[in-house]
Amino acid sequence: MSLTVHHVDVNHIQQVWPMVESYIQEALDKGGEFPDWADGYNLSHVQSFVTNGQWLLLVAVDEENSIHGAMTVSFINYPLHRVAFVTTTGGKFIANPELLEQLKALVKLRGATKIQAFCRESMVRLLARANFEPRNTLVEVLV
Repeated sequence: MSLTVHHVDVNHIQQVWPMVESYIQEALDKGGEFPDWADGYNLSHVQSFVTNGQWLLLVAVDEENSIHGAMTVSFINYPLHRVAFVTTTGGKFIANPELLEQLKALVKLRGATKIQAFCRESMVRLLARANFEPRNTLVEVLV
């Protein structure tokens, strides 16, 4: 099966959302065993971010345009880089080197010079095959 990554235009989010929300929810559920206060957003927030154009919605589709996975991306501008930050990703067989190259091309068209994401250990190992390198460990506390 050959998959292709496409961005979903903001004008079509409402039509595509029912087909991708389970992948997005999967990503949120697999985020880790953390207390409720650690959540930064939920499925409704993600939907709001993509429908108002703050985040980019990407889908992995096969030859028949069946969706096999979805990803959301925010962009952060720093003085030296524009970062495409992966906020959610869910689906099967979508973290392979070929699709990651397609992801790089899509975010580069939007000015990105880097891709970043928070990952669980298994995903860090998988993404290492595509030359992703771990950089930092996030810690947090409520104030």
